[in-house]
Amino acid sequence: MTIAAWPASERAWTRTKASLGGGVSTGLRFSMKPHPLFFAGGSGPRLTDLDGHSYLDYVLGWGPVILGHGHPGLTAAVGRQLPHGATYGSGHLLEAEAAEKVLARIPGTERVLWSNTGSEATQVALRLARGVTGRRRFVKFGGHYHGWSDAMLVGYRPGADGALGLGSQGQNPAVLADLSLVGWGDLDAVAAVLTAPDADVAAVFCEPVLCNSGVFEPPPGFLEGLRELCDRTGTVLVFDEVITGFRIGPGGAVARYGVQPDLVVLAKAIAGGYPLAAVAGRADIIDRVTSGIVHAGTYNGNPVVLAAAGATLDALGEPGVYDDFERRGQALADGIRQAFARHGVTAAVNHVGPVVQCLPGVEEGRAFADFLAADQGFYDRLTVAMLRRGLFTLPGGRWYLSTAHTDDDIAGTATIIDQALAATLAEGPGPTTEMGAP
Repeated sequence: MTIAAWPASERAWTRTKASLGGGVSTGLRFSMKPHPLFFAGGSGPRLTDLDGHSYLDYVLGWGPVILGHGHPGLTAAVGRQLPHGATYGSGHLLEAEAAEKVLARIPGTERVLWSNTGSEATQVALRLARGVTGRRRFVKFGGHYHGWSDAMLVGYRPGADGALGLGSQGQNPAVLADLSLVGWGDLDAVAAVLTAPDADVAAVFCEPVLCNSGVFEPPPGFLEGLRELCDRTGTVLVFDEVITGFRIGPGGAVARYGVQPDLVVLAKAIAGGYPLAAVAGRADIIDRVTSGIVHAGTYNGNPVVLAAAGATLDALGEPGVYDDFERRGQALADGIRQAFARHGVTAAVNHVGPVVQCLPGVEEGRAFADFLAADQGFYDRLTVAMLRRGLFTLPGGRWYLSTAHTDDDIAGTATIIDQALAATLAEGPGPTTEMGAP
């Protein structure tokens, strides 16, 4: 069955545009093609829209729904907490119970700070680094995303002039003086910044796997090189594991690559879809929140959300979860790659565990420049063709798997991608290796 239109979603969007900015609760949803969809609910790996259409979901709430929708253990844990109140403004044992599970999984971490979103947590991490070093500036890498705060939303995507810089209208341009933007994988550039006489660098921030811009693993020796440079210069090394944390392994990228940062930022998968973030890391840094470094938030340590976190981490600790993630992530990547090849369409397909990236029009996807060179116009058309055939996917080419996806789901997905590619190519030419960014 092919879906021709979404009248109920169109009516809902018309309604929400009269009360919400752009008709959406976060601007990224506005970019969904052909227009934002509205859902009635979900179960396991599937969502049902207001028109009653069912979709195999690879968006997963933009990543957090790692156990699938309505996971019984997660739902039960939240349900048990609800009658006892939403928040206390004081301590409760769920704070420690969930923190202990985090520390047991991520090597070298000694303390946790609870927060609500990844954007908040990266701001806390930066403040901690500045507070303990007495320095002001930080280093980040082109294409890496650390939330939408003024300080962090620099260098994520090129502006209209093609240069990396400010990421939003209304962003304070003074933040440009607070950071050095360097290329991912360029240790010499990092060393030059950190060892300059006037460096004043408090922290180096990075996604240890560049999930937001291509799902690129770190170049061999790069994370180790960052650790050595930060040790040599007294700089705080921060891994932003908002995406990779508890997703690409029980200990995230820290355990997978064997490099210990000073601080790890966590969010998304940590609570299975409930709003939770954290900073985990060295006790001597994080304990400074009791002696001069302010970390605040009314909803920090919310008991309902921490009940969800405990249940999520328990479910992810079941035997075979990450083996299945690796196997199914590989199968999904292979299915996408083979479908493109059958239709003679050039595409690079990357995956790390249950995170997959498709880059049409690119022969080899290894760097941020390859991500920018992908033909996103073609991929936008493909996402609509897949949506019409029951696959709900993200714009930009990234796919997420949950524990609820099955081998049969992956096999069926490959068939649908093949059909969607045929339909997309029938509408017009596909990408070639000569095509650049849209």
